[in-house]
Amino acid sequence: MEEIKHECGIAMIRLRKPLQYYQEKYGTEFYALNKLYLMMEKQHNRGQEGAGIASVRLVTDPGHEYMFREKAMGKDAITNVFASVHKQIEDTEPGEQPPFIGELYMGHLRYSTTGRSGKKYIHPFLRRNNWKAKNLCICGNFNMTNIDEVFGMLANQGQYPRNSSDSYVLLELMGHRLDREVERNYVDAKQLQLEGKAITSYIDQHVEIANVLQTTMPHFDGGYVVCGLTGSGELFAMRDPNGIRPAFWYADDEIVAVASERPVLQTTFAAEYTQVREIPAGEALIVNGRGELQFKKIIPPRRPAACSFERIYFSRGNDRDIHRERKQLGYQLRDSILKAIDHDIEHTVFSYIPNTAEVAYYGMVEGIRQLYPGIRADKVVSKDIKLRTFITEGNARNDLAGHVYDITYGTLTPYVDNLVVIDDSIVRGTTLRESIIRILDRLHPKKIVIVSSSPQVRYPDCYGIDMSHMKEFIAFHAVVALLKEHGKSSLIDVVYKQCKEQQYKPAAGCLNYVKRLYDAFTDEQISRKIVELLRPDDIGAEVEIVYQTLEGLHNACPGHPGDWYFSGDYPTPGGCKILNNAFIDYYENDYIKHK
Repeated sequence: MEEIKHECGIAMIRLRKPLQYYQEKYGTEFYALNKLYLMMEKQHNRGQEGAGIASVRLVTDPGHEYMFREKAMGKDAITNVFASVHKQIEDTEPGEQPPFIGELYMGHLRYSTTGRSGKKYIHPFLRRNNWKAKNLCICGNFNMTNIDEVFGMLANQGQYPRNSSDSYVLLELMGHRLDREVERNYVDAKQLQLEGKAITSYIDQHVEIANVLQTTMPHFDGGYVVCGLTGSGELFAMRDPNGIRPAFWYADDEIVAVASERPVLQTTFAAEYTQVREIPAGEALIVNGRGELQFKKIIPPRRPAACSFERIYFSRGNDRDIHRERKQLGYQLRDSILKAIDHDIEHTVFSYIPNTAEVAYYGMVEGIRQLYPGIRADKVVSKDIKLRTFITEGNARNDLAGHVYDITYGTLTPYVDNLVVIDDSIVRGTTLRESIIRILDRLHPKKIVIVSSSPQVRYPDCYGIDMSHMKEFIAFHAVVALLKEHGKSSLIDVVYKQCKEQQYKPAAGCLNYVKRLYDAFTDEQISRKIVELLRPDDIGAEVEIVYQTLEGLHNACPGHPGDWYFSGDYPTPGGCKILNNAFIDYYENDYIKHK
């Protein structure tokens, strides 16, 4: 499995009692900060490009900071962020309130999916103002497909956003609406004849974050969980109306917490499965300045499209439901696998590609053992630590990079046994071609069967996964090759013209014409061509790839029907628009050059 960078991880905490309560009960002023650290480390799988945290202290005097933020880059970003925070706390002057000790916390782990990198793109993002209620800090797990349109809307209003990234545009639009909400309360306070600090107190107590979200989020198309803190003590986490990106919450009388994955909250707060729930699609979890929790419907829910890749690969496998689903994905491939080896169980060894395919492997073995109890299962493939490639020349570098995986010698009878290995997905196929198939062939199997617990990845993602170009997909290369072989290359030109005709039309009217290319062939024809493209010429074993079907995916993961990267059925208008542009880019910058 090639590493796919994907959507980010979020963590939020709101203490519901005075700070002194936690000091007395838990013996530390770092109670919430320690919990935030644990939540972020438990989601390290979701982002290793950078990390950041923010906090708000509710009771401070003018002239003292009450909103804090720290960010860092790199795979050790979490450690570096918290080390810096603790250093700042240690360096606090006597009599001063230490930074990062407060009632509200936000944490974020980032993977870039837009090609933009650097510390300034790491969340959280902060918008400052002298009015506490106008201070806004946001982070999220999102990718917006219509950011150019929203940017244009802001510019037409007379605003001058300093940056065109979706995070900055979201911050500016939401900050603008927060300003209006504060000003609305200011007018109400004046009508009540309040003056001075009484006005500030009134505003802080009457800001309605739901109003801000209802006038901001309907403008955006995409998959998202958007989280925020205000200087006046409001906390919110909103999920997109299709439920594409995941968000879970836990609450008791001491704390409200939000995270991207359920087991994170279960582990951090010793919570039972039933105590951790999902934020409903299109709704926002809101905690006001008094610590009162409520849910508000911001956008009516739309067609459910929770991301199935979360279940297959991204989320940690210690979630109860994900563990069961991954086993089912492996289990139900039994008949296709047996067909591929002609039921020759006596001369077949079953294994997996570490590490995310391990649970699917258990399901595969369980299914086959129901028919053949005596099968041979072994850990044939191991994943070594990342090798550092000091040599930069192409062939030498590829040779070193191809040794990330290794094999257990002696596990097969050479030239007699088949080898079946299951992986979670096959996207680009680079690792299979350059590393895994070659290494497996050193055992001299008669036949290698690569099993993918997911269907063929055929289309770009636009909701937070780093799969944005058509040329990245081995399934797409296979289709183009088949079209050329069968004298149907003209269909590529036809699809290009259809995409160009709708390039500048509203996203809501876009159709997926790229499907026509895949519809020209059966799944089996495409799979066979993928094998031809991935099988090195210098290996001795026969190779076959067995893919999960779309029907099988939905059967195993019924609560997560989002499958656009497999099916091309995008849940939002912006998805088809992104696909359209991706195909045009491929045609004009890759296909024409080699036509």
